[in-house]
Amino acid sequence: MKNILIIGGSKGIGNAILLQQLEHNKIYNISRNAPEITHANLTHFSLDVLEQELPEIANIDTIIYCPGSINLKPIASLSIENFRNDFEINVIGAVKVIQKYLAVLKKGNNPSIVLFSTVAAKLGMPFHASIATAKAGVEGLVKSLGAELASVVRINAIAPTITETSLSAGILRNDRMKENMIERHPMKGYLQPEEVADMADFLISEKAKSISGQIFEMDYGIVTFKI
Repeated sequence: MKNILIIGGSKGIGNAILLQQLEHNKIYNISRNAPEITHANLTHFSLDVLEQELPEIANIDTIIYCPGSINLKPIASLSIENFRNDFEINVIGAVKVIQKYLAVLKKGNNPSIVLFSTVAAKLGMPFHASIATAKAGVEGLVKSLGAELASVVRINAIAPTITETSLSAGILRNDRMKENMIERHPMKGYLQPEEVADMADFLISEKAKSISGQIFEMDYGIVTFKI
């Protein structure tokens, strides 16, 4: 049984990961809202990672930091505060969590960290300037910490294409928009949270013990293929 710390496990991809891991692992979840489930293996802390002090946790084998943002605007409409907020949510929050728990994590069993990027960090997409910049910071963090912690802790990131969650509800708000999104991807689909949870499950497992400092694109071909 692993001790898994999930940041942002109350909804979206984080919730899919929480539900997948809950039956066989001890889960600590930190988010402003509680998950809509109770379980003997679940300990929840209601707080804002950026604003409040993080709780003490004695045993951690894995950290999965899930908070993200979709702030899509033309550059002229983005404020400096927009850029700052996206960077704080995606990068500073992750750094704060890693710094808080790194000493405990180093003592864990096959210790690992999973962060989240986006396909927009590699594929130039209009109106993604703020979020792509923040997620590029996440990827830099993964590469740097992967090297720094190579002998003790593995760290990787998942870079999903659009995933059907509450965060993307405005982009996938009707059947026509969903069909258009499917057609944009060469493999004719987009992600469900459970697919991303499966990748996270692999990355924190013994099967991935040789893998660190990597960014895994789950893109339905949108970055990789030109068809």
